[in-house]
Amino acid sequence: MRVGPVEPAAGASRTGRNLPAAIAVGVGLGAAVIGSLYTVKELFLAVVIAAVGVGMVELVKAFGTRQIGVPLVPVLAGMAAMLAGAYWGGPGWLLAIFAMTVVALMVWRMFRGTDGYVRDVTATVLVTVYPSLLAGFVALLLAQDQGPDRVVVFIATTVASDIGGYVAGVLFGRHKMSPVISPKKTWEGFAGSALACMAVGGWLTVWLLEAEIWKGVVIGAVVVVLATLGDLVESVIKRDLGIKDMSSVLPGHGGMMDRLDSLVAAVVPVWALLSLFV
Repeated sequence: MRVGPVEPAAGASRTGRNLPAAIAVGVGLGAAVIGSLYTVKELFLAVVIAAVGVGMVELVKAFGTRQIGVPLVPVLAGMAAMLAGAYWGGPGWLLAIFAMTVVALMVWRMFRGTDGYVRDVTATVLVTVYPSLLAGFVALLLAQDQGPDRVVVFIATTVASDIGGYVAGVLFGRHKMSPVISPKKTWEGFAGSALACMAVGGWLTVWLLEAEIWKGVVIGAVVVVLATLGDLVESVIKRDLGIKDMSSVLPGHGGMMDRLDSLVAAVVPVWALLSLFV
């Protein structure tokens, strides 16, 4: 039997993340986002559909470990339809397709019998909202004037929450924010997230959208709260299901939903604030 401290894996940081792998994956994802955004916007829409689709597969499989049945193909089809409807038709189409998708999924499950119907439908509707419906607002951002720039402001500001929180947490983290839900989150990390979000939001809003800096700072302040809550919500889901990460599809990051959790939580207020401010 081995005693004493366990040696961390090669490349692992004190938080347990494989930092070189995480950086490499982050750079790759950033290149895919920027490359598609500023070439053919519809290509970026396809990237979003693919990323959200991977996240939904993770959620469906995670629910399956608790014998909760969510029909994968119908929820994926509904998600793709919602994002396409939002991009080409606007908010009304997003809402209408969402409503029709929910009804169709309820009917779909009905033919499998009554046992566990409410349980399965509840989980199915959750997956249809989170992340599908929320991701539809990325398509709404993309369709607006200066759509690619708005998307960059949204993604970069939200990603800044993760980076700022990670750095501040590693260097200064002492006071746990929520030991039961997410033991690694600290108030010092949250402060780092807030500073990073407001700085990046203010800078990019001025540079890309030519708006006043205070508007970007407000967006950053809203993002840090929603991004943190989104991360905690996903942590609660994982703890309830008894899993550490949704998957290992992104080395150094975990699953796709482990990257999307903050984004889907923050996108609606960012869409609303940018529509109001710019």
